[in-house]
Amino acid sequence: MVIRSDRFLRFLTYFLGGGQLPAAMAFFPFVIVNSQVEATPELINHERIHLRQQIELLVIPFYVWYLIAYYRKGYMNVSFEKEAYANENDLTYLKKRRIFAFLRYI
Repeated sequence: MVIRSDRFLRFLTYFLGGGQLPAAMAFFPFVIVNSQVEATPELINHERIHLRQQIELLVIPFYVWYLIAYYRKGYMNVSFEKEAYANENDLTYLKKRRIFAFLRYI
């Protein structure tokens, strides 16, 4: 389910250490989109890839792993982000994606 909510994004971003409001964020089972950003199919696909990753890791471990990797390596070096960015333009990716595909991006 896609939700447009700057307030909810600000709330989530606060717990990630603040900073700039993201274009969108996957927070199982929702995709929260910034009201100032166009919700393109590619953006939604990127976030849906994250939702699949969250399901595979049973949600909470995903967030723990993500935050540790984020603070150690930086946003663009998180394996979850690498997979999502590499495949966001392939709108059929989730149909053919293998389980735990993010492990190839470590």
